[in-house]
Amino acid sequence: MAIFFLILTCFFIIIANIIGFITYKKKTNLYSAAFTILLLAALFAGIGGILALLVIQDAFAIFYGLQVGYYLMLNSLIVFIVAVIVSVIKKFKSS
Repeated sequence: MAIFFLILTCFFIIIANIIGFITYKKKTNLYSAAFTILLLAALFAGIGGILALLVIQDAFAIFYGLQVGYYLMLNSLIVFIVAVIVSVIKKFKSS
């Protein structure tokens, strides 16, 4: 059972990053990609919680969804930090 949820967490992270990359390509803005991943964290946390409730059939399974959301929020934070670093490097390079 743990392997299933680990694979599902990795799948959600990969899908969120792909959608964030598509957002970056359309808007050419890393901040919008980070915001998209942050919004997907809430969506995928809800989906993961519902799936866990259906599979495990226990009230405490909702914490699985919160764990997925936590990892995606960390992922969004990493993308945001990269966006800030890229912006600072671009600013120093142009001046």
